[in-house]
Amino acid sequence: MKTKQDFPSINERPPEGVKADGTTFRVMIVDDSMFVAKQLGQILTSEGFEVVATAADGKEGVDKYKELAPNIDLVTMDITMPKMDGITALEQIMTFDKNARVVMVSALGKEELVKKSLLLGAKNYIIKPLDRKKVLERIVACLK
Repeated sequence: MKTKQDFPSINERPPEGVKADGTTFRVMIVDDSMFVAKQLGQILTSEGFEVVATAADGKEGVDKYKELAPNIDLVTMDITMPKMDGITALEQIMTFDKNARVVMVSALGKEELVKKSLLLGAKNYIIKPLDRKKVLERIVACLK
């Protein structure tokens, strides 16, 4: 029986979530939608990223970021959430750590909020519904 070694892949490439030194990029997902958080987690872990924490609202996201920093390479932050929205959470994370890498996740039609978040220090944004290729492109671009 043939094994995987008998079929060398012509598309061999290292997973996007692994740094040059072989360690993984560590990501925290902040989203009140369990579905979106799970979807983002699956996209990222399939590329070797390590999801170190998830939070269901901005307040929980800020608290977890402060607890885990500096061991977080990137945060995905939903804009519209209960208790504390993503823009306020972004401001608090950026105040705590001016080098934080935050990618905003937004529904269509929230362009003004996306612009505001980019001005406040977000590194990029992703529009829902999530597209695997775009999610990875935009997250990887922030980590280079």
